[in-house]
Amino acid sequence: MSERKAGTVALVGRPNAGKSTLMNRLLAEKVAIVSDKPQTTRHRLVGILSEERGQMVFFDTPGFHRPLHRLNRQMVQSAVSALNEADVVCLIVDATEDFGSGDRYMLDLVRRAEGPKMVTINKIDLVKKPSLLPRIQRYADEGIFDEVVPISALSGDGADILLDLLWRYLPESEPFYDSELLTIHPERYLVAERIREKVLDQTRDELPFTTAVVLDHWEESEGEGDRPGRVEIFASILVERAGQKGILVGAGGRKIKEIGTAARKDLEEFLERPVYLKLHVRHEPRWRENRRLLAQMERDLVGY
Repeated sequence: MSERKAGTVALVGRPNAGKSTLMNRLLAEKVAIVSDKPQTTRHRLVGILSEERGQMVFFDTPGFHRPLHRLNRQMVQSAVSALNEADVVCLIVDATEDFGSGDRYMLDLVRRAEGPKMVTINKIDLVKKPSLLPRIQRYADEGIFDEVVPISALSGDGADILLDLLWRYLPESEPFYDSELLTIHPERYLVAERIREKVLDQTRDELPFTTAVVLDHWEESEGEGDRPGRVEIFASILVERAGQKGILVGAGGRKIKEIGTAARKDLEEFLERPVYLKLHVRHEPRWRENRRLLAQMERDLVGY
């Protein structure tokens, strides 16, 4: 009988390549929030897959981009650290985008990483096969990848093949975490992220880049019999400019109500109990440069 395996897999790539969708697909559970907005993922998120073969720990990383704020610099550093620390590096490429300077930059970063490397060409459900084959060949010709795997993270096409290959390259080891764990991140961090996901769903243009969600209050009540107690959550949505507050609130408070309703339904399913959710839009100029706020967000990520 073969030894069980355990190791880390860094999912890296440019913004909006589908890294979070892929991690959720491979875990068969939602850990990372998903949006069509670039730079949705702001921290290194950990997803844990435990099965008979062993334990695979995913690092879902922020997309590599030109950092213009302290927050963005932290995002890029988080991705670089994950790439250098992982046992296996998996570069995610968007099949619908033409190869450009950003892709060349990613290749240079991945080339310097140690250990096995593979490239996953994502969103193959959105392109015709004749246009996909040259992209596959381009990455195969780079000579740095052990595997080139076409996949649709959204539909799941190719996901089983990718997962089998990832297991092949993981080292033999004992598990790192309890097999019951899906992630290491605190429940409150995941709640704030799910609220932010609904903000992203409801807004357009540059607003998603300049908003964040922080939890101001969390209180749980005791349940009765088989009925679970309620969770009362007050959360603030941060905006950098005063004019953005009106956009999020909307005429007659309609927009913030829509965000709150969608978030509450999602949170009740996630927490498996009734939720009372109160959202407040807070003007916080230059929060992306605020050391105190960014440090608090980092602490929330790990729970201390």
